[in-house]
Amino acid sequence: MLTWRRLNVNLRTVRGLFASKRATQEHTWLRGHGCQSLSTGRPLRNDFFRDLESQLEAMRKKVADALPGSSWTLFETNPNLPPERADIVIVGGGVVGWSIAYWLKKKERVRGGMRVLVVEKDPTYSTASTVLSAGGIRQQFSLPENIHLSLASADFIRNINEHLAVLNKDPVDLQFNHAGYLFLANHDVAHIMEENYSIQRNAGAKVSLLSPTQLKEKFPWVNTEGVVLASYGLENEGWFDPWTLLNAFRRKAISMGVIQCHGEVTGFKYTTNVMTTVDGDQMDFKRINSVKVQMPNSLEYQPVECAIVVNAAGAFSAKLAEMLGIGFGSKDSMAGIPLPVEPRK
Repeated sequence: MLTWRRLNVNLRTVRGLFASKRATQEHTWLRGHGCQSLSTGRPLRNDFFRDLESQLEAMRKKVADALPGSSWTLFETNPNLPPERADIVIVGGGVVGWSIAYWLKKKERVRGGMRVLVVEKDPTYSTASTVLSAGGIRQQFSLPENIHLSLASADFIRNINEHLAVLNKDPVDLQFNHAGYLFLANHDVAHIMEENYSIQRNAGAKVSLLSPTQLKEKFPWVNTEGVVLASYGLENEGWFDPWTLLNAFRRKAISMGVIQCHGEVTGFKYTTNVMTTVDGDQMDFKRINSVKVQMPNSLEYQPVECAIVVNAAGAFSAKLAEMLGIGFGSKDSMAGIPLPVEPRK
């Protein structure tokens, strides 16, 4: 027993010597790297980062001296990166995307309670449907839903500064030109025009049907040969500047706290759960956790955690949907139906 006690004492002594030696080495290493004294906890960490910042500052100065006139800096965070988290990410910064962002902020119950991010890949909007469109608006549709939406849009445009005006900024001028749409019908489709006219009038649209004689009187330059019936919009129809409308939505949404980012969504991170339908069929249910935003002309990207993603990519919506496997599932399931949207050019 005495032998075991002596052995235990010797082991403790050796362990203590190693610990003392290791502490001495750490102390020597720390002093050799610019720390004032051996310490633990927050003061040591603060000293470390203070010393690191001074070294980085010295490196930045060397780079500035070596590259005079250059704006390149070392170890700087890209100020154009999107936030790491958002409640809702809207992919597409056209007039639809910014309109959605505006209405989300307009409807939020607590100001600042919802973080909305709009991601647009082309800040020049050279391929965006918004600026490539004629900016027309009409009520002559065959579905009541489209007619009501158009009537509401016309009222919004008529009173646009009540909605999109920003304090200390110039009022919005869409340069709206009031001019009704004119539709012509021959004998084969005249009955369809009459049915649509009835639907439009019942929905509240101001539309008039014209006979060939009335059409010639109103528009003498129109060739009425083969025309049996014409439909003409009396109000709330015409065209405006879509670029101005886009910027008005964007300016207002940003003033309400919406974040904009110039980048391209190139992927999603999601979880997949298998669900069983009432018919006993199994289907994959994907829940998006984050989007990958690739910065323009760079290898840099930023994952953005989010709860909801809105696909407002316009003509490129189908490509975005394919990243989630939409259109690649079983042919007899919803996942197997591709989004029927594609650019014409």
